[in-house]
Amino acid sequence: MKIHKTAIVHPNAKIAEGVEIGPYSIINENVSIGKNTVVGPHVVIDGWTEIGENNKIFQFASLGAISQDLKYHGEVAYLKIGNSNTIREYVTMNIGTEGGGGITQVGDNNLFMVGSHIAHDCVLGNNIIVANLGTLAGHIVVEDGAIIGGVVAIHQFSRIGQMSIIGGCSKVTQDIPPFMMADGHPAEVRGLNLIGLKRKEFSREAIHNIKEAHRILYRSNLNTSQAVEQIKNELGQTEEILTILNFIEKSNRGIAK
Repeated sequence: MKIHKTAIVHPNAKIAEGVEIGPYSIINENVSIGKNTVVGPHVVIDGWTEIGENNKIFQFASLGAISQDLKYHGEVAYLKIGNSNTIREYVTMNIGTEGGGGITQVGDNNLFMVGSHIAHDCVLGNNIIVANLGTLAGHIVVEDGAIIGGVVAIHQFSRIGQMSIIGGCSKVTQDIPPFMMADGHPAEVRGLNLIGLKRKEFSREAIHNIKEAHRILYRSNLNTSQAVEQIKNELGQTEEILTILNFIEKSNRGIAK
């Protein structure tokens, strides 16, 4: 361990080998930090927070503070962060609440840019990017590979689908289906995340099927239920189509149109 002499680390905190903690950072009692994670200067890690291995946490980040939900009344709740995440300056992540399952969860290999906020009871997967000042309200689910642009605000209980992308300054009030590109105030689906699909080497057939699903959902003048039935009938049971259909069927807020 390499802990700067001005850092304040509670003796009950669990600090693994290879961890670095910079000047004036504060690590409180119920915190655990995994191997080779680097905590920069002036970072505060509070609450019941578990951080995995090989994370990089930049100066002035605040992790594990209590929820801003007025229904939080001091119950034990958690923030769990996986491995190999980059958490830039002024990022805030809060612990969960009893009403949301008691946990805020972040997966692996994510990038949180300056000033982004992950509120109570959010569940984030892997390989996600949240750009500067991206704001996630409580109880939001973000699936693997999604990209959230700068100054985006997402309504509580919304779901952001796998490999979707949301343009900067958007206001998201409904679910964004997988593989789609959304933008606007409120956000509307404008097309596919075609560049992302190509970068991930999706096959031509897979991209064609996603395009057809998009056409039926957004260009056929069908309501969502009718569009889902047509997609089932015309596009079969490929992995990508099932991903889209399962997402829609689980949507509580409805999908953005």
